[in-house]
Amino acid sequence: MTQDAPSQSRKPSLRDPFDAGHAVALGTDWPLQLDCGTALGPFTMAYRTYGRLDAEHSNAILVCHALTGDQHPVDPPHSNRPGWWQLMIGPGKPLDTDRYFVICANVLGGCAGTTGPKEINPATGRPWGLDFPVITIADMVRAQTLLLDHLEIDRLFCVIGGSMGAMQALQFAVSYPERTFACVPIAGAARHSAQNIAFHEVGRQAIMADPEWCGGNYLEEGTVPRRGLAVARMAAHITYLSEPALHRKFGRRLQDRQAVTYGFDADFQVESYLRHQGSTFVDRFDANSYLYITRAMDYFDLVSEYDGVLARAFAQTPVRYCVVSFTSDWLFPTSQSREIVHALNAAAADVSFVEIETDKGHDAFLLDEPEFFAVLRGFLQGCSDHWRLTQSATGS
Repeated sequence: MTQDAPSQSRKPSLRDPFDAGHAVALGTDWPLQLDCGTALGPFTMAYRTYGRLDAEHSNAILVCHALTGDQHPVDPPHSNRPGWWQLMIGPGKPLDTDRYFVICANVLGGCAGTTGPKEINPATGRPWGLDFPVITIADMVRAQTLLLDHLEIDRLFCVIGGSMGAMQALQFAVSYPERTFACVPIAGAARHSAQNIAFHEVGRQAIMADPEWCGGNYLEEGTVPRRGLAVARMAAHITYLSEPALHRKFGRRLQDRQAVTYGFDADFQVESYLRHQGSTFVDRFDANSYLYITRAMDYFDLVSEYDGVLARAFAQTPVRYCVVSFTSDWLFPTSQSREIVHALNAAAADVSFVEIETDKGHDAFLLDEPEFFAVLRGFLQGCSDHWRLTQSATGS
């Protein structure tokens, strides 16, 4: 692991509720040291905030997005689609913006405003492409700490995320326990499995096999590897669902026809659905970002960072954890969440664990799951009560 850069100079923060978003230059005083050995800076980070930061700067929740998410979990601009966590964030919702100051940033290497392979490399005046340095989950988290410094937030009330967001939440709490009061990793793991690396490799190869990828220089060539990126999305999307969910949604029903065509058009509804998922994805996501972010997930391995003993990652941690899994999630199954819980128990950490019964698969953390919402409300309320008692006891 590389050493963290010194904190950025403090700047005034913007705290308008439900703002359209911000972009800030970070790494200006000191470049961000990446795990690959490269120093990156300055770089831009795009983010949104919801709610208001209290006078003590003590009510901040950092929301970490998944692979294809962005900094707009609620009310994305220029879109009539709801945000990816519209059910979770807002007044009276589990992440109650009447109580909490919610922050969500596009990850380093992303394609929604944060510096990534589609942005301009200042050294060449051309898009970074494959010259962009390979990044890790830890790099993403280091970049997020610079954003928190910019917002003058020394300690988070909570860091939370699902899937790749759970990886970031875990990495944040392990790397910066002094800056983390509570952590909620949802549908995640302490390391990426061989199966998940394999699925990612299929997607990457689909992108790189597309002639329009042009060796990663498609932006300069004026092309887009639409077919390859669409196939990558289709393959990945299957892993986000479960067989019962696919059967309930589609079964073997035909798409706009009474009989099969004995050809290779989309005869079945499920085929049409996947093709739609692929075609709409290429309009909002950059192919090279997909390569970089999936690779960051593949490299994530807290176990190896601590000599094969995960409990060492949580030694003497003051962080309160709530680990959440879903019964039908075969991408990040409950067994991987239990590995985290067992390590936390071995380290005598404060941890709660819940497995939510659902047939919606990995995507359940994005959907309407009342039990999940109730668990999260209860955990955050308990943390809030404990936080107040701690503050009272210390006279803060």
